[in-house]
Order: sequence, then structure tokens, then C-alpha cells
Amino acid sequence: MQNILTARQIPASRISRTIKRLRRYPATLIGFTLVGIFILMAIIGPWITPYGFSDQDLSNRLQPASAEHWFGTDQFGRDIFSRVLAGSRDVFTIAGSGTLLAVLMGLTLGMVSGYLGGAADEILMRFMDVLLSIPPLLLAMIILGTVGPSRLNIVLVVGFLYIPMVARVVRSVVLDIKTREFIEAAKMRGENSGYILFREILPNVLPPLAVEASMRFSYSIFLVASLGFLGLGVQPPSPDWGMMVSEARTWYNQAPWVLLYPAGTIALLVVGVAFTSDGLRRMLLPGGVSG
Repeated sequence: MQNILTARQIPASRISRTIKRLRRYPATLIGFTLVGIFILMAIIGPWITPYGFSDQDLSNRLQPASAEHWFGTDQFGRDIFSRVLAGSRDVFTIAGSGTLLAVLMGLTLGMVSGYLGGAADEILMRFMDVLLSIPPLLLAMIILGTVGPSRLNIVLVVGFLYIPMVARVVRSVVLDIKTREFIEAAKMRGENSGYILFREILPNVLPPLAVEASMRFSYSIFLVASLGFLGLGVQPPSPDWGMMVSEARTWYNQAPWVLLYPAGTIALLVVGVAFTSDGLRRMLLPGGVSG
């Protein structure tokens, strides 16, 4: 019974410590709350929209916020609130998938490069430097302008653009960890490289990787919105937030809410993810990497 109670108390104590940390950093708590709300929007938003995101009612075009249309209507009479809700899923799906691809590929390349060192490390890192020297948005425009915009292509482009950042962060952590005593002890025991990489190094890489992944996610959201604004994102009739901002530019003077609501939603989500990233850094990296 003593062991059972102790085992049950361990998760509770961890949750309690996490809550206390969040209370010390209000911005972090705000970030987690905002991201949680947006995740809920992405999950249930398309199912609870009061109107279809592509339903047009020209008799009610450019109407301000009201009880019937909480965010007003756009130039085609479409309900902006419904479009923002429905568009949240695409943002998380595309930006999240692109970030996941970048994290997985960056983790693999960074671990291999940092652990092997030598010529392999030099070649991989110089290639990463070449990619980093090109502005991400410019490179994304070139690639999507060539292959054409689609959900899959955008995911692949977002993942490809952020692989170098993740790989360099992982490599720097691996270079530090592989000189630690517990790695030398594993080698003395005769452990193979696979065991050392996945059982000794990987657990120490995960905390900084989680922080980097959250940062890349915020950049991915902004990149996806920027591509939508430039017409290279998800194509109509999908309610892409960036495309909504682009379409609203012409009508801003006459109906500013057409632009302000989707633009404000993008900004709010990016700020929320940034605050969350800062909170993860405080909680997961309080004293650096340890073995």
C-alpha cells in the first residue's frame, strides 16, 4: 500500500510543481491558455461554426459585428467568425505537420552530425549553412512558385526550411553531451553507437528540442500565413487566415473589421506560442543539459 500511494503521489507532485512555476510566470500561463484555446478551436471549430465558411449572402455584405455575425461579414457576405474558426484547423495541420517534419529530420541529421564529427559533420553543416543563408520566405516562394501551392507542398516546404535550425541546435547539444563521463562509461562497457545515441544522448536532447520545436512552430504559423497572404498558401475556398488578410486590404477603409479579425487572430496565436516556448524553456532548461 505504501508503494502504491507513493506511485500515485509522484505525478500529483509534478503537476503541483508545474502549476507553481506557471504562477511565477504570468506570461507563460497566458501562453499555455491561448494555445489551449486555439487547439480547441482547431479540433471543434469547423463543427460549431454558425455558418458555412464559404456561404455567401450579398445582401449582408460588409456588415459590422452584431448578434448574428460576431465578427461581421466580408465583401461577399461571408461570416468572418465562421471563417476564422474553420481556418484554425488548416493553420495547425499545415504549420504543425511542417514543424514535425523539420523536428524529425533535424533531430536525425543533428544527432548523426554531432556524434560522428569529422568530414560528415563538416559536409552536413556547410549544407545547412547554405540553406540558412537564403531567406525562408523567399525560398518558399521560389519552391511553391515552381511546384505549385497545395497542402502537401506547403508542409514539405515548411519542414524543409526549418530543418537547418533544428539540426544545428541538436548538433550543439550532442557535441556537449558526447564528451560527458556517462558517454565514456557507456563506451567502456562496450555499448554500440545505436545504444549510445538513443539511450544516452537522445533523452538529454529532448528538452532543448521541445523548446526549439515550439519556437519553430510559431515561425511556421507566421510563414504559412505569409504564404497565404501572397497567394501561395492554401487556395480558395479554404478560409486561410493569410488569404483573408490579403483579400481584406481593398476593403479596410470601408470595413476595417474584415482585416482586423483575421490579422489579430494570427498575431494572438503567434504571441501565445511564443509565450509557451518561453515557458517551456524555463521549465525544461532550468540549469542546462545534464546526463
